[in-house]
Amino acid sequence: MLLRALSNPWESPRAAPVSRAAAAATAAEALAPPALAGPGGEAGTGPWKVASASAAASTLLEPPWRTQESRTRTRALGLPMEKSAASTEPQGPRPVLGRDSVQVPDDQDFRSFRSECEAEAGWNLTYSKAGVSVWVQAMEMDRTLHKIKCRMECRDVPAETLYDVLHDIEYRKKWDSNVIETFDIARLTVNADVGYYSWRCPKPLKNRDVITLRSWLPMGTDYIIMNYSVKHPKYPPRKDLVRAVSIQTGYLIQSTGPKNCVITYLAQVDPKGSLPKWVVNKSSQFLAPKAMKKMYKACVKYPEWKQKHQPHFKPWLHPEQSPLPSLALSELSVQHADSLENIDESAVTESREERTGGAGGEGSDDDTSLT
Repeated sequence: MLLRALSNPWESPRAAPVSRAAAAATAAEALAPPALAGPGGEAGTGPWKVASASAAASTLLEPPWRTQESRTRTRALGLPMEKSAASTEPQGPRPVLGRDSVQVPDDQDFRSFRSECEAEAGWNLTYSKAGVSVWVQAMEMDRTLHKIKCRMECRDVPAETLYDVLHDIEYRKKWDSNVIETFDIARLTVNADVGYYSWRCPKPLKNRDVITLRSWLPMGTDYIIMNYSVKHPKYPPRKDLVRAVSIQTGYLIQSTGPKNCVITYLAQVDPKGSLPKWVVNKSSQFLAPKAMKKMYKACVKYPEWKQKHQPHFKPWLHPEQSPLPSLALSELSVQHADSLENIDESAVTESREERTGGAGGEGSDDDTSLT
């Protein structure tokens, strides 16, 4: 099933297409150096906003006066171009990993992800208590693969705060006790990057890691962050970890008021292995809700923590702050599950330590990742 539910910060969002003129204007506002800040605002202080994922992808981190060059480069790299308003493209679910080449998610991908987050048909409710609900869905083609969906009501946590918490890697190291190592590798566009994440699994299972392409998009007062697995030549699978595959994983954050929001976490992950039934049950009935609650506590404490740790450094809102090197999509390839070693852990029994609540067990606050 899923071993990493709620641990991976590499993900993305979507909105309706806009005209190229509007996209260029938005890019100009987002990428302008301090001296070119728009009227009525302080130089370099306004958060990055874009009307669509296509507009963000077309900028490719280049200044607005190089828009035509960006479009040419976008086509050369196979990135999605903006669709016209008259597009008849189908709106149904479309897994990002269904593609044979690495692409930055486009508007349809984000719409599809949002639809899946909000869908009810085909999902089995396994947990519902204190504002947290968990659903699971077995895949018809492969019973070793499952989807998990978690939803939590967050009172006294604005949507933008939750969005910041999911992006802030330094803060994640403080509250995510299951993280082994996490870091950003390179940026692809103003709203997409590549990163590494490894996490501890319930004992005695082997720990996992992933390399993912993450993309994100603010949509008014709502946000989406989502990711899928890719291969990077400098980060091959490690011998001490099992390389898992994120088929599609992400968060939908929906504002329900100035100080409240609802978060939906959706994950389809191949953990690379036949997992025992107790892992499936524990993930959906205990680990997932516990992880959501721990995330909520982290959100409540984030504003105070951030004030003491580079309060103005938020490259996910201000792309010009990003210290990451640029990377061409041609350097990456899609990580297919069948190219990785399959680990059979179906006979592994839950350790006594896990059952009694020690070191990440049910009496501990350490269960932040499910995979």
